[in-house]
Amino acid sequence: MKFLKLIPILFIFFGNVPYKNEVHADIKNPENFKALSNESKNLSISNVEYFLKEGDNLVKKGDFEKAKDFYLDARKLAKQLASFYSDLNSSFKGIDARIPNEMQRKGKQTLQILAESNKRLASLYIKTKKPEVAVPLLVETIRIMSPNSPEGKEAYERLIQLGFVETKYKG
Repeated sequence: MKFLKLIPILFIFFGNVPYKNEVHADIKNPENFKALSNESKNLSISNVEYFLKEGDNLVKKGDFEKAKDFYLDARKLAKQLASFYSDLNSSFKGIDARIPNEMQRKGKQTLQILAESNKRLASLYIKTKKPEVAVPLLVETIRIMSPNSPEGKEAYERLIQLGFVETKYKG
């Protein structure tokens, strides 16, 4: 019974030790730490660019199967990012105009890199004699970038070269 009376005294003696600022994990300014900042390679456009670059290096080496995996990863991440930016854009419309503006800008960048990943993946499929798999990628590029954009015009030209469409676009 006397031991139980000692417990509050021990708490008073040792107290609640504040753990604030005990570990900094080598962060220069912990107040401004952002886990998913642009310098990060996790959920960002720079990671999509990394996947594309690695895929390009593998294509140069002739390893088309691994290159395809990198291009697919780039495409998947770009689609996720575009979806996230679009969701945030629509969620904040009418509430704070700055956020939709930022999301629209980032969304456009993401769609451009998605079009680039589609282009590289389609080229890889054409090179490996699978043009039927390239067609949906080229059509998606036209849909997300518009037929008047340079990416859209190039994708439509590839569809003509493949024989999927015949009418020349004069836009």
